[in-house]
Amino acid sequence: MKQRFRNGGLAAWSIHHPVGITMLTLTVLVFGLFSFKQLGINLLPHIIAPNVLVRITDAGVPANIMEDRVTRQLEEQLAITEDATGVDSTTSEGRSAVDLSFPYGTDINNALRDASIRLDRAKRFLPDNDEPPIIYKRDPAQIPVMDLVVSSNIRNSIELRTWADYVFSKWFLNLPGVAAVEVGGGLEREIQIVPDQEKLATVGLSLQEFSRQIRTQNTDSPGGRMIGQNLEITTRSEGRFKSIDEIKQLPLQTEQTMNSAEGSDSTIRVSDVAMVLDKHKDERLRIRLNKVPGIKLSIQKQPQANTVAVVDEVKHRISNLRAQNVIPDDIQVEVVGDQSIFVRHSINNAMLAAGSGALLAMVVIYLFLGSMLRTLIIGTAIPIGIMVTFILMQALGLTLNIMTLGGLALGMGLLIDSTIVMLENITRHQAEGETTDEDAINAATEVNSPIVASTSTNLGALLPFLFIGGMTGMLFQELIITITSAMLASLVVALTLVPALGAKIKNSNDKTNTINKIINYLKVKYYNNIGLFIVNPIKTFLVFALLLGLAIVQINETKQIDLPRVDEGKINLSITGDPGMQLDEMDETVDRLENLLMQEKEVQSLYTTAGGFIFGRSVFENSNRSSIKIQLLPSDRRELDSHQWVAMIKKKIDALKLTGYVIYMRVAGVRGLHITRGSDDISIHIRGGDLDTLRRLGDMAVSLLEPVEGLRNLTHSYEEVKQELKVNIDRQRAAEFDISSADIGAALKIALNGEIISNYIEGDKDFDIRIRLPQKNSTTPNALQNLMIDYKDGNAVRLGDIATIRHSPVASRIVRSQQQRIVEISATYNNDVDRQKVLEEVLDRLHALELPSGYVLYDNDTNKTLQEGQKTGMVVLMLAIFLVFVVMAVQYESFLNPLIIMSSIPFAAIGIAIGLLFDADMSISMPVWLGFIMLTGIVVNNAIVLVEQIEIERSKLDQSADNPLAEAIKKAASLRLRPILMTTLTTVFGMMPLAIGIGEGSEMLQPLAFVIVWGLSFSLLVSLILVPSLYALVHSYE
Repeated sequence: MKQRFRNGGLAAWSIHHPVGITMLTLTVLVFGLFSFKQLGINLLPHIIAPNVLVRITDAGVPANIMEDRVTRQLEEQLAITEDATGVDSTTSEGRSAVDLSFPYGTDINNALRDASIRLDRAKRFLPDNDEPPIIYKRDPAQIPVMDLVVSSNIRNSIELRTWADYVFSKWFLNLPGVAAVEVGGGLEREIQIVPDQEKLATVGLSLQEFSRQIRTQNTDSPGGRMIGQNLEITTRSEGRFKSIDEIKQLPLQTEQTMNSAEGSDSTIRVSDVAMVLDKHKDERLRIRLNKVPGIKLSIQKQPQANTVAVVDEVKHRISNLRAQNVIPDDIQVEVVGDQSIFVRHSINNAMLAAGSGALLAMVVIYLFLGSMLRTLIIGTAIPIGIMVTFILMQALGLTLNIMTLGGLALGMGLLIDSTIVMLENITRHQAEGETTDEDAINAATEVNSPIVASTSTNLGALLPFLFIGGMTGMLFQELIITITSAMLASLVVALTLVPALGAKIKNSNDKTNTINKIINYLKVKYYNNIGLFIVNPIKTFLVFALLLGLAIVQINETKQIDLPRVDEGKINLSITGDPGMQLDEMDETVDRLENLLMQEKEVQSLYTTAGGFIFGRSVFENSNRSSIKIQLLPSDRRELDSHQWVAMIKKKIDALKLTGYVIYMRVAGVRGLHITRGSDDISIHIRGGDLDTLRRLGDMAVSLLEPVEGLRNLTHSYEEVKQELKVNIDRQRAAEFDISSADIGAALKIALNGEIISNYIEGDKDFDIRIRLPQKNSTTPNALQNLMIDYKDGNAVRLGDIATIRHSPVASRIVRSQQQRIVEISATYNNDVDRQKVLEEVLDRLHALELPSGYVLYDNDTNKTLQEGQKTGMVVLMLAIFLVFVVMAVQYESFLNPLIIMSSIPFAAIGIAIGLLFDADMSISMPVWLGFIMLTGIVVNNAIVLVEQIEIERSKLDQSADNPLAEAIKKAASLRLRPILMTTLTTVFGMMPLAIGIGEGSEMLQPLAFVIVWGLSFSLLVSLILVPSLYALVHSYE
């Protein structure tokens, strides 16, 4: 046996051990099915952007104050986090957001821990705040996989929000795979204590002392253990408020009560000097689903959890809660965001593409062979390759997603290339009367070398992609892993199982097959006519070279993008009103837009947030901003794609003539797949120190860019200017009353927003206790002048007596990068433009700006995606070509023949150019570059087999014969015609379903398959005409 193995390799061992190889195959299939059942299902590979985010909120604090007190402190501490490459921030009213960037490949968990330590140090420099800082890593897994809206026609908004917070949301936290549930919108219950400052002054209490007494009285204090004979028990003093009435009746310590005579009833209670109200927090957001008010719940999954399984668990839990009456009959629960729907459709489409490709490839094989048994033998490579891939995916922790399944779909034709060559050669020898096992071993050995070389070149072309970093690397590496594992498995099948099974088929009826009659006819014609090209190799080469030059021109003229846009049917509509606009006025306009959109037949649902927006755990409150998330019907149920629909509806919105509003609409990208930092495609920065100067430069930049065709949603970060009331303190007057600026600031905060001084516990529910002054004291600047500021002995003085109040314009937000202020000029591309050309025009125009000294214009790194994508694609392409050459040179121990084979690579671009002529919508993107790279390994396969056969035929022919080189080439070419046609057509038809791009989620991989289908189709002519001609040209000098 050992001798046989040494002589015939794997094929010999397999032919002599059919039972053993069969059982090994069954073992792979069983373990593959087991692994398949264990795989999770997600839309995309697990992508973690190297960013850590910190958020701090402090309601009502102006942006410039937040910048000075919070943002700068955070930036200084976080910027020194180990490996951090950048710190960016956006400060707005009551909110500071700092983004810390790291190089791709950084262990983001270590970065998060290090940044958390820096944040703890920064807290020493931050002002006291009711809301603690939030720090988290940017992870698509943290983006909600499901959004629910809860509504009721009976319950008021306070009751509904309380039920959602303390009952409904808790039922999901223990579900497998659920990480968190965020609740937003509605009215949150709180207890408000509204003191009368005049009454407080009468009893000699300052506002601060009044707050202190309430806070200290509302507490339970532990008293320790009581240990007695046969007894040990804990003690505590019970002081928590048990009812609202108890708060009202709380006695206060005042000068009047302390100085009263013993026995007299001079008790002063909270209700004597203040109102205690069971109300709600100020309404800052209004949430509606299809115009029905409601509460939003966002379900976030754990990073490695199965998206589909988590959503199914949530839906099942909702059904159970409804059946058990946990969800009352008056409450409606509607799904407004379900990531699993698109995941399911995309996965199903990818599986359908893989199955359809496999079926088409098998049909092609059957037509060529005319034998169902031989077709099934070749087809064994497909399930085995898939099962081996599933085993590897499960071992590496990968999931079923559009990339891994797309890799299998792309590999359907490639998986059987090696088995076709192997079985075709065995069949040809059997047809010539060589029917013994040893003949089968010889036939298998004859093609071992080209099969291994072909697979090695394919893998050599894919290998460089595993070393690509960044978003592109994380996105496509799993695709490369699946293709690689499947191809390696198919190689083993071709070298083992196929020879074992092929050797058992002794008879062949191929010559009676109609297709084979056609092939035999073509072989004769090809044999007789290939000589025309062989004897004129230079002319043949020049014709192909001319076509290649035209192809390069065509490809260069094609528009360029970073990644294809995936159409989920989600549209984001943002509305910005004039600064200072109140929520009611904004909501009226939003209502008009909702009415317009609800009339459109393509609209499936509307999710509206008036007064800001909610994204996962982030809540943005701004009365002059609103958003509407539009979900269109699935693509197969509407006539227009999302971009066309946006263009259509924008005209209808423009017809409403909503003056004083800026309305932006954009097609939402796949969650977690946006490469740029924000939601815009273009982001240009001007760095400087003065906000007024930056605003002026931003206005100038926008004016310069308005004529640029292909841009929309053009804006800059300081277009919106708000009015601010500035309180200028008369320090001399304030000093006379021993009042500091901090005392005035505290009084203003209580008067305008109130201050949370304690909490009120009711069962398992926890509500804030807020002290605030009557709203009549803070609705106008004049009323604010009458605000009483406490000073010693319970006395107070009017704010107007120690300060003046005036209006002043301020920026609504402040943007910073690398700890310096910037103005950001941003825009999005129209869908049908060449983004590279538009970006170049944008930069050319902006460089014409005359900047003051100390101000710098620079292209934000996010705009380098196109250039870096092209550069990366070109570098990897060159490296792939080099590795393909290395593999062949090592395989053949020669430089000459590998160079001839390599000549087939560039001419595949002619086929791609022809494809671009038929599909004008196709753009050059990263999947196209990946297709180019994969093509370098695929197109040489036919050339390898052909050149190998030419070498064999040359060794057989009598060298003294007339023109033996041409005769060897003609005979080898005619012999290899059928396997070349079979491998090419099976690969092309195997990828055809993916190249057509039918169904949701196909946009990401369609360009890749498009390139391979068109490039490989034309390479058929290259292999059959150009390669033999070049071989004749090069070897004619020997």
